[in-house]
Amino acid sequence: MPDFPPAFNTPIVAAGSWLLVSGQLALQDGALIDGGVGPETECVIDNIERLLESMGARLQHVVKINAYLADLDDYAVMNETMARRFGAHRPARTTIGARLVRGARVEMEAWAYTGAE
Repeated sequence: MPDFPPAFNTPIVAAGSWLLVSGQLALQDGALIDGGVGPETECVIDNIERLLESMGARLQHVVKINAYLADLDDYAVMNETMARRFGAHRPARTTIGARLVRGARVEMEAWAYTGAE
């Protein structure tokens, strides 16, 4: 597997009432977790949630997710994990098949809005 340099980005950026979360992988302590797309999706959402909380927001503020899957056959597992984590709150979402860095199976970026509801 190629050795990828650290990403040139900021994990989360505020633009007025908007929070933009850069693409998150299932990393813990800098290493990709094991276990398949279900645990990876769970970890990615945990990472997004932590970043949002660092800015005073929650998953319920997410209005858009761009999800990238290394294998589109994993769509159902990713979808089930997202449904469980987001509950009745269903952000808009685009899912794209892509070759991901570090051997990841899933990557997600999120847009959250914290303004008037």
